Amino acid sequence: MAKIIVTDKMAPNGIEYLRSKGFEVDTPFGISKEELLEVIGDYDAIIVRSATKVTHEVLEKAVKLKVAGRAGNGVDNIDVAECTRRGITVVNTPEGNTNAAAELSVALIFAVFRNIPQAHHAAKNKDFRRSKFVGEELEGKTAGVIGLGKIGSIVAKKLKGVGMNIVGYDPYISDERFSQLGIIRKENLDDLLKEADVITIHIPKTPESKNLIGRRELALCKKGVRIVNVARGGMIDEDALYDAIVSGHVAGAALDVQEVEPNFNKAPEEQDYWNKLLDLDQVIFTPHLGASTKEANVNCSLGVAKQVEAVLNGELVSAVNMPHITGDLNKLKPFLSLGEKLGSIYFQAEKERINKIEIIYSGDLVGLDTKPITISVVKGLLSTIMNSEVNYVNALMKLNEMGIELIESKTSTLEKYTNLITVKIHRKDRTLSIAGTVFARDSIRIVDFFGYQLDFEPTQYVLALQNRDVPGIIGKVGTLLGENNINIAAMQWSRNSKDGKAVSFVSVDSDVSDEILEQLRSIDGILKASKLYF
Repeated sequence: MAKIIVTDKMAPNGIEYLRSKGFEVDTPFGISKEELLEVIGDYDAIIVRSATKVTHEVLEKAVKLKVAGRAGNGVDNIDVAECTRRGITVVNTPEGNTNAAAELSVALIFAVFRNIPQAHHAAKNKDFRRSKFVGEELEGKTAGVIGLGKIGSIVAKKLKGVGMNIVGYDPYISDERFSQLGIIRKENLDDLLKEADVITIHIPKTPESKNLIGRRELALCKKGVRIVNVARGGMIDEDALYDAIVSGHVAGAALDVQEVEPNFNKAPEEQDYWNKLLDLDQVIFTPHLGASTKEANVNCSLGVAKQVEAVLNGELVSAVNMPHITGDLNKLKPFLSLGEKLGSIYFQAEKERINKIEIIYSGDLVGLDTKPITISVVKGLLSTIMNSEVNYVNALMKLNEMGIELIESKTSTLEKYTNLITVKIHRKDRTLSIAGTVFARDSIRIVDFFGYQLDFEPTQYVLALQNRDVPGIIGKVGTLLGENNINIAAMQWSRNSKDGKAVSFVSVDSDVSDEILEQLRSIDGILKASKLYF
């Protein structure tokens, strides 16, 4: 059974779930980088929160790793590009802590306007001079929300509820969505900065968002602006922010994240960490509490556990380093299985290299997100010829590395079936076609094999035969298999009157040895014999 290491503390329900499924789970919370490098080679999966860094160096040692899970949203502590190159699936739980992060953002906005932490600290030290902590009200002020995804949208709704005016900047969100949220759209960041009384950030950390707010941007802001960041560190130039607060241009900031963060598992006396923003009374510092609610911990822990389980079981998940999947994944599952089976046929039956693969979706499939099915077809195609693992993460990359062109198309025109996946394999000398359909909910059928029409349910062990269309072939095949104690479960033949040939799919109960396969090939009239594994 697969081994999983959980390196950052998370709610126990996810760990208990994985153990209940038979996985071996180790929990060295707070493990050092050096210790992780020593042991990571033993594990099939790693689960982290924000403290552990899954770096290129770690991944080089992680020779068995199949999945890296983040119990939370952001994955900037995981080298996603290197994981993709190595075929390691990266999963996270973007929904698990959405409300928790949004609520903390709103709480910090209240706190930075009303000086709540500073007043509390003073009171604990017997200083009750309330005149030191005169704040400002939120009613009527303008909040500038950068990023209107799930978290940013919740923040905007909650701030509207306390009487704030909301302006937003997000180039990827539609005008209709802005209208639904009741937010005034700003076409560029500069316009938002000039108008906002408080700026709150809710975008992913990317190379483009590093130092998104620097000296130039701070200079554009209103005098007395407040800044809140519960997203990711590094999106605010901390040196520039420090100078702007000292000068009085920025009234205060509330930061749950920093560009360089402390170790969240060590006691104060165990670490040497400082940030000069901590010297400023106008700055509220919290130790990355965005996902730190009981509800979020439970949601993220169980959510990442189920995703890791699915990956280890070979299932398709909505991963960070895969094309985004829209629609119902359960509805796609039988088509994913069909696609992989169709893709796996060619190189088991033929040896000629190919230069292009074309996938055509027909009928009801036109309305579905077919990208995952395409990946399944490619995964099936390459898995039969590659020594290294081919999975949903690296299949398209490996196909591209081989220089094989991929084409997808859709057509609603279909006569015989309600849905059909057609895979056309293009090579120099000819084009071969394989097609299949799904009946009812999950009954898979192969209906076209290299131009021969049939209706065959793929099973684990199948013999694909091509022969001259003459009497006696079926009997000879059955006799040979029977003499070798191989039971035939199902058999279907298809003939082509134009070339005088026929093909058959013979489903058998057990594997057929290479020796028996050679005997089949030696039968007079048999032109080709291949083993297909589904």
